[in-house]
Formats: sequence, C-alpha cells, structure tokens
Amino acid sequence: MNAHDRIERSRLLYERALFEEDAGALAEASQELNAVEADLALARGRLIHGRFLEWRNENPGRAAEDPRELALFKRAAQLYGDLGDDRGVAEALFWIGCCHQVVRQDDTAAVPVLERSLELASAAGDEKTMAEALRHLGIAEHKAGRLDAARQRLEESTRFRRQLGLQAGVAANLVGLIYIAAGQGRREDALTLAAQAAALAEVSGAHAILRQVEEASAAVTESQ
Repeated sequence: MNAHDRIERSRLLYERALFEEDAGALAEASQELNAVEADLALARGRLIHGRFLEWRNENPGRAAEDPRELALFKRAAQLYGDLGDDRGVAEALFWIGCCHQVVRQDDTAAVPVLERSLELASAAGDEKTMAEALRHLGIAEHKAGRLDAARQRLEESTRFRRQLGLQAGVAANLVGLIYIAAGQGRREDALTLAAQAAALAEVSGAHAILRQVEEASAAVTESQ
C-alpha cells in the first residue's frame, strides 16, 4: 500500500469513527499515518545522507554531519517497530549504522546496529537490505585489517546484489574486493575483479563507480 492509499484509508477510517461510532477506527487511522511518516522519515534521511556524500566528494574538508539525518532514521526505526514492521526496522537500522560508519566514522557504534539490521532483514527475507548491511559490515572488517572476514562479507553482499540485478551495486562491491585481493597478494585476482567491475560500471552508467575502479586498478599496478 502506497502513501496515497494509506492517507485515503485514514480518511475513510475517520469517517467510520464519526458516522458509525467505530471505537477502534481512529487508532487504526493513526497507524496508517504512522506508516506514511516512517516511510517519509526514511526517505528524507536518505536524501540528507546523499547530500553529505556529495559534499564529501566535492570538498572532503567541508563535509559535516546534518543532525537531522540520524534523528530521522531513528524516528523511522521507532515507528516501524511500533507498527510491528521488522522489514522496515531492518532498513532503518541499516541507515542508522551507515550514518555512524560513513558520516561519523564510528565503526564501534555502527557494527552492532548493522548486525541487528542483517538479522532482521534475513528473517524478513529482505535481500536488498541484507546486501547493504553485509557490504558495510565488510567495510568495517576491511578497515580493521581482517581481510578474510571482509572478503566473505563483501562476496556475500555481491551475491545478493547480482541476484537482484543491481549491476552498479555489484561494481561498487568489486572495488572493495579489488583492494582486499591486493592486500592479500592476489594480484591476478585483483586485476580480474577490476576488469569485471569496469565492465559493469560502464554498462550501468555508474561513472562514479568507474572512477573508483580506475583508482583501485592504479593502486594495484603501482603496488607491484
């Protein structure tokens, strides 16, 4: 059910309460609007996160956290939880973890939230959120120097992204796997991954990812 349908249903429930004296109708209408609010909070938080990434790419020294981002994601998680929507909670928790990791550079805070997101998404069968959580857990492992664990997480995320047809997302994951392969001394694997990532990025029009692939390839070549 989309936002328009939920808002219309809340109106009909209001009328039921008014004209039919249905005692539970207003509470049900409130739940419908809470679902809309949760979706909107999540969407607004994503946009703020996207602006942070834009600022970081343009001028890393001037990129600063917008406090609304984390507040919106937490609000979404609370509302989804109240609604009993574990799938929604999983997605909101992913974004909370992403904010901690990417914006605040705090993996200590991010990892437990990302792990809980993965747990709930797995139970709900939400492969997209599973792929996102696994990717960022892999990034945390990579930053901690645990290359085997990082590789496992990223390869698992990549498998889900392939199944979902997210070619740009696959290419983005392969960038991380290039650096991991290089760090493990698997130069030929790194170059093979780079070729695969470049082809996927070109096909999907992911120019930003293509630049990352080129940087990773250059790093592999220079390290030899």
